[in-house]
Amino acid sequence: MPAPLATALHDRPAAPVCVGYSGGLDSTVLLHLLAGTGALDRLRAIHVHHGLHADADRWTAHCERTCEALGVRLTVIRVNVAMRGDGPEAAARAARHDAFARALAPGEVLVLAHHRDDQAETFLLRALRASGPDGLAAMRRWRAFGPGHLWRPLLEVDRDALLAYARAHALSWIDDPSNADTAFDRNFLRQRVMPLLRERWPHASDALARSAMLCGQADALLDDGDAQAFADAATADPHCLSRTRLLALPPARRARVLRRWIDTLALPPLPGNGIERVEREILAARDDADPVFHWHGAVLRAWRDLLHADVARPPLPEEWQIEWDGRAPLALPGGDVLMLEGATGFDTPLRVHTRQGGERLVRPGRTHSHALKHVLQELGVPPWERERLPLLGDPDGELLAAGDLVHSARFDIWLRERGARLTWRREDATHAATAVAGN
Repeated sequence: MPAPLATALHDRPAAPVCVGYSGGLDSTVLLHLLAGTGALDRLRAIHVHHGLHADADRWTAHCERTCEALGVRLTVIRVNVAMRGDGPEAAARAARHDAFARALAPGEVLVLAHHRDDQAETFLLRALRASGPDGLAAMRRWRAFGPGHLWRPLLEVDRDALLAYARAHALSWIDDPSNADTAFDRNFLRQRVMPLLRERWPHASDALARSAMLCGQADALLDDGDAQAFADAATADPHCLSRTRLLALPPARRARVLRRWIDTLALPPLPGNGIERVEREILAARDDADPVFHWHGAVLRAWRDLLHADVARPPLPEEWQIEWDGRAPLALPGGDVLMLEGATGFDTPLRVHTRQGGERLVRPGRTHSHALKHVLQELGVPPWERERLPLLGDPDGELLAAGDLVHSARFDIWLRERGARLTWRREDATHAATAVAGN
């Protein structure tokens, strides 16, 4: 057995492992290696059926036969690949990783068969997209994934070693004809660019993979500083950062903090010109402006000292209104919900409606009315939140509440007497992101 393969599994975890098994050469060797170490009770495989190729059913049957021969449990997951703007290759990869994440048990380790040549190709692809150290670090051997972890034990093994192992053990694998299609970027690198580079520099794959490793080390050092800077700029709301504290950072650090923040919110990565636009259009805006930057169903805004990022959500429709007796939760346009908790309902049906302007109410402990606009400004409610704010009024048009942010004195007494409360539940961000991605 080639030396890199002999030591590839040196850090095999004690936790159960699950091989992402396509049936191709790389994952076939990985599955055979892991099955050969024993502990089959802690080993299983997942095959994702994309349904994109006429032979997909035949490939699945091959995987089933191979796993049965090795005594490895196999789960087959069929997915519908939603085509996206970045092409079918990326769409299939996204569907596959989503299937892996959903199928992984808590604490389980997903094992993928990416090898050194894959790492070299990924480094080049990232470099061609002008990635920084985090992107050029390419694929990590270990990282958190779904409810468990992801492990790539073959990153220091080249494809020739995998091929030699497969032939020595008379393994059978699938050759996907799409791997020869140079219309895909990775295949173009693999079929056309890498052979040319190795013709001049025989150790090109080694050098590129090592550069990825060095970028990973540099990124780990930078990450420590990023974590501290991110914590300094954070606010009580995870969707908000302080503009003042961000602007106190050096531009390079600020860019890394912004990307880190967007990642922690599970929003789509900023586009290539995203940082430049945030700097120019958002961070540099006046405190009384309301600048907005949209990308891939997400939105970033600034208001006063706050920088706010979230899934883009529509405002309530103009002129929208509905009667509500409070007995059951009220679904609002856009996915929010208004609920009366602790009471069976209102004495008479009330009206829920959008803001029209000019609304006033008497706040608890006050004797005169205040303009709702000024109350919301005083409470620090940003403009985009006001656009989604449901108002509750009585049949005579008196304003009783603005969401669960402010109540009138009369409505406050009514709630207290019954031990009740009005709750405005915003749409879950994960659900909203899924809805945006599906449109």
